Amino acid sequence: MPGLVDTHIHAPQYSFTGTRVDLPLLQWLTSYTFPTEAKFQDNGFAEEVYTRVVRRTLKNGTTTACYFATIHTDSSLILAEIADKFGQRAFVGKVCMDMNDMVPEYKETTAESNLYLPFFVKEYPRVQPIITPRFGPSCTEDLLSALGGLAETHDLHVQSHISESKDEVKLVKEMFPAYKNYTELYDKNKLLTSKTVMAHACYLSEEELKVFSDHGAAISHCPNSNFSLRSGVLNVQKALEHNVKLGLGTDVAGGYSSSMLDAIRKTMVASNTIQINGVNETGLTIQQAFQLATLGGSQALGLDDVIGNFEVGKEFDALLINTKASDSPFDLFSADEFEDTFQKFLYLGYVLIFNSCDDRNILEVYVAGKQVVPFSSSV
Repeated sequence: MPGLVDTHIHAPQYSFTGTRVDLPLLQWLTSYTFPTEAKFQDNGFAEEVYTRVVRRTLKNGTTTACYFATIHTDSSLILAEIADKFGQRAFVGKVCMDMNDMVPEYKETTAESNLYLPFFVKEYPRVQPIITPRFGPSCTEDLLSALGGLAETHDLHVQSHISESKDEVKLVKEMFPAYKNYTELYDKNKLLTSKTVMAHACYLSEEELKVFSDHGAAISHCPNSNFSLRSGVLNVQKALEHNVKLGLGTDVAGGYSSSMLDAIRKTMVASNTIQINGVNETGLTIQQAFQLATLGGSQALGLDDVIGNFEVGKEFDALLINTKASDSPFDLFSADEFEDTFQKFLYLGYVLIFNSCDDRNILEVYVAGKQVVPFSSSV
């Protein structure tokens, strides 16, 4: 099957994944996230965490990951080097933020935040830089404008967050009253382009969705995080009806799983929730959720001419699945057809913990035709 594309993951937060999802977004950032990310000024700590997150996501079948790092240039470069070493296709963004009333010591000056391009002087074949303002409330207009200028001048990708929770939307309105909505804040500062992917978007208006569509900007749907932090539920079908590009993200560690299989499953739960509440008459199918995790993700990241499916001429990013692996977590029966087998893997397949017995379902992972899992002795 095609490789899985994670369009939104915070690499430093992997260190506390599976814990600390007991607070809503803004309190969660203050209590857990910013203090943890401050530790990444220590390059040794960063190397340990980033090595583990790249290994884990590759073993989970994530052949492409769009990473947030931290405000630290040196350790952000370490993440890029590690992704390249393991052969993962990736975007790596050094986080930019010059305001932080929540944890004041975790921020940079405006100049430090926007003059970081040299951190990507060294080019990698499949690891790209991405302009990364953390989100509206953590940036001054000067910083947003400077980052938009960098993105425009150097034709770079952009990632950030938008309309994740009601409290965040309210805070942006209070902080930036001159803008009519959250989307305009990014748009007027040249950060909403055909190379932009914005996480969450739970509360975008019809008008904002039209702006996304007109600009070719994408949404990363992160349902595990949206549920875990009680942020909201994105109406995926509404976004797709507006012809907005959309992929899936794990949003580690707001999302407690680094597996894109989990993202697919939670996408179905989110769709069912919208339908139960009477907003949509029908929900997504599992086939549609799978497409969002593969081709949809490649479209969101502007890579659909390179990856996302097995069309002739694209690079071979792929997973080899053994549905009858020893100790498989699901059973197959003689009456099962291919579609049954496929759905059982998506709903029940293990997040791979690879060992020498090959006793899980994801046996091999390939990026651009090169086998990257099982890992070679050199990594």
